Amino acid sequence: MIRELLSFYSWRMPTVLAYMLQNTEYHPGTYLAWFWRTTRFDKVLYRRELVPTKAARLLQLALRVGMLLQIAAGVGLVVWWRHDAASGGLAFGLALLLAYPIVWAHLVVVPLFLGRWLIVQPRQRQAIETSGKIFAAFKGEKIAVTGSYGKTSMKELLYTVLSEGKKVAATPGNKNVSISHATFARQLDGDEDILIIEYGEGEPGDVARFAGITKPTRAVITGVAPVHLDRYKTLERAAVDIFSVSNAAKPEHIYVNGESPDALPYVQPGQQLYSQKNALGWKVSGVKVGLDGTQFVMQKGQEKMALHSGLLGRHQVGPVAFAAALASELGLTHKQIQAGISKTVPYEHRMQPYQVVPGAWVIDDTYNGNIEGIRAGTRLLQELSAKRKIYVTPGLVDQGPESAAIHKEMGQLIAVAEPDVVVLMQHTVTADIQRGLEAAEYAGKVIIETDPVSFYTNLNLFVATGDLVLMQNDWPDNYH
Repeated sequence: MIRELLSFYSWRMPTVLAYMLQNTEYHPGTYLAWFWRTTRFDKVLYRRELVPTKAARLLQLALRVGMLLQIAAGVGLVVWWRHDAASGGLAFGLALLLAYPIVWAHLVVVPLFLGRWLIVQPRQRQAIETSGKIFAAFKGEKIAVTGSYGKTSMKELLYTVLSEGKKVAATPGNKNVSISHATFARQLDGDEDILIIEYGEGEPGDVARFAGITKPTRAVITGVAPVHLDRYKTLERAAVDIFSVSNAAKPEHIYVNGESPDALPYVQPGQQLYSQKNALGWKVSGVKVGLDGTQFVMQKGQEKMALHSGLLGRHQVGPVAFAAALASELGLTHKQIQAGISKTVPYEHRMQPYQVVPGAWVIDDTYNGNIEGIRAGTRLLQELSAKRKIYVTPGLVDQGPESAAIHKEMGQLIAVAEPDVVVLMQHTVTADIQRGLEAAEYAGKVIIETDPVSFYTNLNLFVATGDLVLMQNDWPDNYH
């Protein structure tokens, strides 16, 4: 209790508040929700530091000056009270002294509200409106990529392969909302053959709005899973939003991951499925999976392609096969396709392998997370061989009211993969994962880690030659 109280009055509080704002992308509601559920402010900056951008430094300075002025005012009133006991100066002065962190934690969002309403939103609306005209005037192919998971990986996959024979531009990183699309549009040369545009989804109506602005000629739906249910509330609402992109292009130019069970009920007549077995009329065979990547053969009539990708896991076969098949449809030669596929490597923190010590491999799959990702990861762990297999996770975020059931299922999937050791980062969902492990009669060792930073930092001390570690998902700092 004393530590919690002292952390509230730490000299680092301005930096902590600036970091919390930065980490929530200056979203007032998300920031305030995080602030009010935090009990140890000295732990907020435990994993990362404030990125010293101009905006962050300005906020930090404003908070520090404001807090010092309030402290000075409080001290002044307390001193004044000694000369005028009946004035109420003591009570008001003490209140100012005690309340300065909470006062400035809330005052700092006022300019955010005003700035967003008076400056940011009008500018963004203008930029988005202009981008709509740029996208409408573009004469080449515009491929939208949307879904609950795998969007950035699919976008990078398509970009790498199609760039072997076409001039291609793609939205950078995971910049996948309208203002990001607007920035992307302004940077186009205008003579591109293909644009690849990733769509994020955060609440109902997002995908339809993005499609209305970017006007895609083709769309890839990478799958549907329970993600962002804190805003969508139900999986059905998320699926309807994702599939609203179907209204923007011809049915035969809508491509859906046929291995996503929650997507299949929403597939419309004429839309094409892709999977580990086939993609756009090409049949897939001879799949081999290892730590060096994935290889297989594709055949369509007399045409045949042998492909090797640096992407890991059997779940990558469908997306890679689709990228190759679409590239063929758009006019690339087999040689160009094979060269493009050979250049594909795991995107950062998405099934990314590396050696932590000689002979000990880590597969880093910590970017976000959903139950389909867990399914793919545990299958990969089960398929690969190692002297000792270790599975590490903190659980999933944004699972809404189904969180307990989803995490129990997660525990069962982990158990089926039969790792020798399961390391769970202590969080609110840990008990639910444990229930799943117990229900599936997992017989291995379970470690509950209360200090994730220490564990990840000293992972090299935890593993030995011959070990294989799969790390799935990460919890942002603004989640418990």
